[in-house]
Amino acid sequence: MKGEEIILVMMLLSVAAFFYASVGHGGASSYLMILAIAGFAPQEIRPTALLLNMVVSFMAFATHRKSCHFPKGLFYQLTLFSIPAAFLGGLLVVDATIYKNILGVLLLFPILQFLGLFPRNRKVTLEKRPWMPPVMGISIGFLSGLIGIGGGIILSPLLLMLGWTNLRQTAALSALFIFVNSIAGYLGTVGFDLSLNKSLWIFIPFTLLGGILGGYYGSKRFNVRVVKHLLTFVLAGAAIKLILS
Repeated sequence: MKGEEIILVMMLLSVAAFFYASVGHGGASSYLMILAIAGFAPQEIRPTALLLNMVVSFMAFATHRKSCHFPKGLFYQLTLFSIPAAFLGGLLVVDATIYKNILGVLLLFPILQFLGLFPRNRKVTLEKRPWMPPVMGISIGFLSGLIGIGGGIILSPLLLMLGWTNLRQTAALSALFIFVNSIAGYLGTVGFDLSLNKSLWIFIPFTLLGGILGGYYGSKRFNVRVVKHLLTFVLAGAAIKLILS
């Protein structure tokens, strides 16, 4: 990659980490999208995105956890089933073309959420049955490990639509959900191997800095409207590019 391309990728990763951490996410979907468009192979970007996801999501949880009453019961019901499913998903290798198409479709979730098209219900719209969290955990966990995300972009809008958690609880729960699923997906993908493509290591410090700042300002109710609109525009363009490719 050329110098200006490296700088552009650094900036995009940092902005993505900042905004995603501000709403309790790890940002793996954006990391995957940026690195895929930059030309890296799925087997390289999956573990990289999951590694970044672990750190950014944990920092997001540490800041958002202080702003709400954490729903421990729901968290355990989800993760008990999502963790093994994420590990199994990480074991599978997906064709590069299919991988990009699935990623492009998944990017539609944060786009719709950022545009406010997913309703946020203050009252429970569907009573929680004992089988619902396990089914959600298995489905989101497997897809998370398969693609290399933590699953927050799917879990968050579902929780808000169902009315099971409020905005602050959703941010905290999603962040920790992403953290544990990212670990499971990473172990399924590469085991305990922490070696990455050398050209990818340069992006990590800047991404982590963006995540630290995003988690801090997000928990303080910082207005990130401009960043949100910019990120939505970038994600929309990338989703179209990945699906059509």
